Amino acid sequence: MNGANQTVVTEFVLLGLHDHHDAEMVLFVLCLGIYSMNVLGNALLIGLNMLDPRLHNPMYFFLSNLALIDICGTSSVVPLMLVHFLETQTTISSPVCALQMYLTLALGSTECVLLATMACDRYVAICQPLRYSELMNRQTCMWMVALSWGAGFVNSFLHSSLTWILPFCGHKVINHFFCEILAVLKLACGDISLNALLLMAASTVLTLAPLLLILLSYVFILTAILRVPSADGRHKAFSTCSAHLSVVVIFYGTLSFMYFKPKTKDLNLDKLIALFYGVVTPSLNPIIYSLRNAEVKVATIALLRGDLLSRKMSRFSVVL
Repeated sequence: MNGANQTVVTEFVLLGLHDHHDAEMVLFVLCLGIYSMNVLGNALLIGLNMLDPRLHNPMYFFLSNLALIDICGTSSVVPLMLVHFLETQTTISSPVCALQMYLTLALGSTECVLLATMACDRYVAICQPLRYSELMNRQTCMWMVALSWGAGFVNSFLHSSLTWILPFCGHKVINHFFCEILAVLKLACGDISLNALLLMAASTVLTLAPLLLILLSYVFILTAILRVPSADGRHKAFSTCSAHLSVVVIFYGTLSFMYFKPKTKDLNLDKLIALFYGVVTPSLNPIIYSLRNAEVKVATIALLRGDLLSRKMSRFSVVL
């Protein structure tokens, strides 16, 4: 295509559900409530990990990073989406769209790898309990978390760079609530075969490979649990990884349904499923870990009573 026929697109239009404004008002209320729960719940988990010495172990270190991913991931999409629900014309500038796409892709990839590292942590805790402190030391945990974040952001940088060097010939209506990479690629008037190939490869490496590692870890975990002679011992061993397993099932279950379900002609349904995955799923993680983890319950009660803050202040006073 000749350069004279190309139009530089400086902004995009997010279509959302603008044909159903009443539905968007309902979504505004629901998303605002769920987003508030998400931020408060995940911030609570991070705060508990910082304040309570009983939570200073690898499992809660990984959990704090998962909570941070959930806060940042939804914050990159939901606030602007809430504003758009109240407007009749929803435009987003190209730089903001590029940043939104980069962050959502980066944080989603990071979460996939982090869930796999959490499964490895549970494997060592159940199958190698005597060597747990040796194998899962602070330096190892830091490297595992750095690998998770690094893999996600490098992957996103690659795809984002290849997306935004494509020509956009005046087509600027994104049929979605936010700048999702597949929705943006549909607007490009250049060849996207390389983009599609690399997205497939990245999905295999950063989505399916972590899932296989998680499944393999739990095969060994369940085998080790079944060898425990007492029922109480088996229940205690399984309870240490039940919350993580629940989060994995919800995360990958929603992700699989969104991308591998049969194609439908109702694009609004696809957008609502993506909205559920991006907004509702992250808010469930703090609920799951609060309900299924006795240590988090105890720490939450201690925080509500003011015990954690008083201990922290007393330590601070001693240091001074």
